[in-house]
Amino acid sequence: MSLMRKKSVQGMLEFAQTAKGLRKELTAFDLTMLGIGAIIGTGIFVLTGTGATVAGPGLVLSFVIGALACGFAALCYAEFAAMLPISGSTYTYAYATLGELVAWIIGWDLMLEYLLASSAVSVGWSGYFQSLLGGFGIHLPDALTAAAGAAPGKDTIFNLPAFAIAMLITALLAFGIKESKRVNNIVVLIKVAVVLMFIAIGVWHVKPVNWSPALPYGMNGVFHGAAIVFFSFLGFDAVTCAAEEVKDPARDIPKGVIWSLAICSLLYVIVSAIMTGIVPYAQFAGIDHPVSLALQVAKLDWFAGFVDLGAILGMLTVILVMTYGQTRILFAMSRDGLLPKIFSEVNPKYGTPYKATWLIGTIIALIAGFIPLHTLAELVNIGTLAAFSLIAIAIIKLRKTEPNLPRKFLCPGVPYVPALAVIFCVFLMAQLSMLTWLCFVVWLVIGLVVYFGYSRKNSHLHKQA
Repeated sequence: MSLMRKKSVQGMLEFAQTAKGLRKELTAFDLTMLGIGAIIGTGIFVLTGTGATVAGPGLVLSFVIGALACGFAALCYAEFAAMLPISGSTYTYAYATLGELVAWIIGWDLMLEYLLASSAVSVGWSGYFQSLLGGFGIHLPDALTAAAGAAPGKDTIFNLPAFAIAMLITALLAFGIKESKRVNNIVVLIKVAVVLMFIAIGVWHVKPVNWSPALPYGMNGVFHGAAIVFFSFLGFDAVTCAAEEVKDPARDIPKGVIWSLAICSLLYVIVSAIMTGIVPYAQFAGIDHPVSLALQVAKLDWFAGFVDLGAILGMLTVILVMTYGQTRILFAMSRDGLLPKIFSEVNPKYGTPYKATWLIGTIIALIAGFIPLHTLAELVNIGTLAAFSLIAIAIIKLRKTEPNLPRKFLCPGVPYVPALAVIFCVFLMAQLSMLTWLCFVVWLVIGLVVYFGYSRKNSHLHKQA
């Protein structure tokens, strides 16, 4: 039964009101910007090309399916975040509803999501940065442009730009959430402006013939595309990791989650339709800067440079928010005794988990330097889909076991909406490769070894018992 021990919801709420350390700096607007900052990045600027090669023009449907899966999950997140405004996101919610072992597994899954997502976006950023440098006639040595085997025909060893940008973002986060918030808000406005400009200019260069056949690989291609571009929607869940740094979390977090996801979903559908209307889908194979490719095909090279710059700036905020989410998940798990104390030590000057930020940032940078993008993207997706499924189940359970808890936001249509979230997420997981599943299982096994070897006996609930 110790594996199923739960934290008291009332005790967590009392703790949230008295907890000190992290500074409360964020509003609903900041959270929406945080969500958009995390969502719009590698997904729209890089993975749209990968998705188009497996779904063709049906990529639009792939984005709709991905948006639905995330939309149902987002409503579950919003209810939990308004009810338990505590750092830790899904991990914290599961600890109160499904028990310690399930909470650990979710937290371990979220480590996979945020750690690899930050690394994957760093790799995508590197591609656009090198494209921009190439426009000025500057080229890095092949050995330092990508991970080994990531660029066919080139002797690559290490992705230096990806490593460097991950370390730069780590430094920014280490020095304070207020400074990070300002940078994020400014950059988000810039990259949304770039996306809107692409829509306004690109729509006049669409050739409807490129949308035929609409589904060259059938619905299987659409579903496979949805499993890939699902990565594009990651980030709205990172908004909930900021709960203890929000001025009015019960009111503002649901707004930040829902607004950011809705805005980004609409932009994704429109951009993917325009891209596949400008460029025949087969031409996206092997391309890591598909949006600028579409503009080059449309003979809008002057604007392609702006898109490269917008992507470079835009992906900065994704790395920032994902790395931020990673450190706050570890912060919550460490505070509960499941991880060493170093992860929950707050620097009194900067008000951040300073040591943990530098440690995690360095790991992210090394992964970005040595592992190719496509491998990272699928692993991120499977960990996230598993976490989304569990949190939807937790909503259903908590409505039955704790019906009288004060809820300032209610997920509509319980149990049907959470059930749809589970169905969509499990279905998308089934579209991923066997190798991805194998790596995921290995990751879970490692997590269980850590839990039974360290976390279970060091848990604060264990010590209290």
